[in-house]
Amino acid sequence: MQQTVLIIDLGAQYTQLIARRVRESGVYSEILPYTTDIEEIKEKRPVGIILTGGPDSIYNENSPKIDPALLELGVPVLGLCYGAQLIASLCGGKVDRAEKQEFGKKELERIGESELLEGIEDGNTVWMSHADRIERLPEDFVITGKTDACPVAVFEAPDKKLYGIQFHPEVVHTENGSRILENFLYNICGVSGDWSMKDFVKTQVEEIRETVGDKKVLCALSGGVDSSVASALVHKAVGDQLYCIFVDHGLMRKDEGDQIEAAFSDMAHFIRVNEEDRFLKDLEGVSDPERKRKIIGEDFIRVFEEEAGKLDNIDFLLQGTIYPDVIESRSASGETIKSHHNVGGLPEDFDFTLLEPLKLLFKDEVRRLGEELSLPENLIYRQPFPGPGLAIRIVGDVTKDKLEILREADSILREEIAKAGLDRDIWQYFAVLPGVQSVGVMGDSRTYDQLIAIRAVTSVDGMTSDWARIPPEVLERISTRIVNEVDHVNRVVYDITSKPPGTIEWE
Repeated sequence: MQQTVLIIDLGAQYTQLIARRVRESGVYSEILPYTTDIEEIKEKRPVGIILTGGPDSIYNENSPKIDPALLELGVPVLGLCYGAQLIASLCGGKVDRAEKQEFGKKELERIGESELLEGIEDGNTVWMSHADRIERLPEDFVITGKTDACPVAVFEAPDKKLYGIQFHPEVVHTENGSRILENFLYNICGVSGDWSMKDFVKTQVEEIRETVGDKKVLCALSGGVDSSVASALVHKAVGDQLYCIFVDHGLMRKDEGDQIEAAFSDMAHFIRVNEEDRFLKDLEGVSDPERKRKIIGEDFIRVFEEEAGKLDNIDFLLQGTIYPDVIESRSASGETIKSHHNVGGLPEDFDFTLLEPLKLLFKDEVRRLGEELSLPENLIYRQPFPGPGLAIRIVGDVTKDKLEILREADSILREEIAKAGLDRDIWQYFAVLPGVQSVGVMGDSRTYDQLIAIRAVTSVDGMTSDWARIPPEVLERISTRIVNEVDHVNRVVYDITSKPPGTIEWE
């Protein structure tokens, strides 16, 4: 049986990173909100539980809390930052406002023997981010680490299988942070560390076969990494029961529709539907990004329903929903960051049963799955592309003329990035049409034309990102070509915002 470590999300910005660190250690992890019923937690039979940090204070009336029964399951529990304070508070300790807040790098001082800190030396750099601190530990808990401003930086109660860390071992700023997490996973939880993508394929193929039976599956094939890997996985499971329909909504990048058809037309059931006019008509005059997503999502489903009507007995719709889609659509606090067309944009009268075999994988894991399924490298490492396409890279309303401008600019950007040999170093790069016009001079004439923004980021899974340091000479070539070759563009700017605070897409 697959071993699972549960990550209980208390509102931390690093929740997804914790889950990734656990998976990188060879252990399957799953994120659940702190409101999850204790019976559901029991049903998952976790071998360990990690409580995340969070922005709130334990002593606030409406701060996130867990069912105290979670600490009595007999399963090792590790609290990080707020999670550590929560364990201390629920067990009878005291948490209060710190006299001296700690943010940034600190040196950890070890105290006595420690299961969590095995192999960690005095002076190890850790990353602190807290305004509260544990003033008094509960009975039978011992302090095993402190800093100059935090008297309880690490605590343990081995007999109760409860552990707490005030700092963040999941971030790269904490020296040997992965070792500390692995101490918890291997030494305390006793995991075997045998979760791999090969195991995932085997498990998912069995589950898909059991779920689908002898019924048919309709695939929302966009040609992107997620839908392509999802279709390959389902095809491995059910073969010709899979029908792949590619809806060309007219919002694709330059020549992309033809490239997708060429790549997948040898499949047993591949259908291309050209619906540019329909999508543009329904998007006419719509500027709000959420409305655009909803319209595109609903039209997308309607087209599938119409095509499915031409087929016999289609029961399932396959989508390439991945973990960041699910997480960003609904956070632990219930706050919607943005809806995704394959999560929050489905119509209420949806006629198919959703099949989402990738919904617990991060983007880099999806790529590894593609390798395991022997998909071509150029497909596995294809540039990420949102379901709503260029519609959310045009700020404001979407028109055919704007799409043509953006396609040409984006094509030049991608061509120059590839020529510079940066296409595998930069996680994602694309052009945006912000809908801003500015004055310019071209030849002897004054112009008042469109601005193109370039977005290029480095990332692993899209949950966090930093702007890519593209060499100035490459940016210069890109800018020069766009202004000279794309009609109605007279200015190019480069977006140097990280995520957070920004998102990767502009809308």
